[in-house]
Amino acid sequence: MNMEDQVIKYLPLVEKVVARITVKSSDYDYEDLFNTGVIGLIDALKKFDPQKKVPFESYAYVRIRGTIIDEIRSHGRLSRYKFDNLTRYYRAKQELEQELKREATDKELCSKLQINQKKLNDIYDSLHYMASISLEDVLFSAEQSPSRQEIFRDKKTGDAQAHLLETEMKQELAAAISKLSEREQLVLSLYYEQEMTLKEISLVLDVSIARVSQIHGRAVGKLKGFMEENDD
Repeated sequence: MNMEDQVIKYLPLVEKVVARITVKSSDYDYEDLFNTGVIGLIDALKKFDPQKKVPFESYAYVRIRGTIIDEIRSHGRLSRYKFDNLTRYYRAKQELEQELKREATDKELCSKLQINQKKLNDIYDSLHYMASISLEDVLFSAEQSPSRQEIFRDKKTGDAQAHLLETEMKQELAAAISKLSEREQLVLSLYYEQEMTLKEISLVLDVSIARVSQIHGRAVGKLKGFMEENDD
């Protein structure tokens, strides 16, 4: 099978990757991301080594996603205003929960931040966006993260130390996830393990796509808080 035939064969994989990446920027549309993903697919086809006994689909998925993420990171970042809002959110959440000795509610966070629920939902949307690009970058520091490999997928790195670190990260993450509500755990499971899109999850839960984004963002915010507590 020549290169062109192979590319055509795996185009559905590119579509699958693109469907799971959220970009809040007019700089990119579906076609832009798809074309970038095809570049990643071609790169994967050229560099794939079957002797390593890793399924091509798994290898290509990572290469395609990595190529798209590198492109987005180069050009499409959250605004400074949104980053400032995230910083305020994390600070307020930490202060409230130290004071209350429990998880802060949305109402308490809104009062502390002096914002309404809509503004808080915008913050959750920003968290969803960041996690859709790279969950490990949101939850772990650069020093902790051994690679851009997806946290929820068990991939062999060939590097014993990196593999051990990734295993520890997964265990820490699993413990944090157990503290989330059943609804939040379900959204994370459907999004990361079942690899559903936001639209598919919205149909399962019978809620809007925006609501799924907010639930996911809120869950990611909680996870970060839980994991920072463990580091203290």
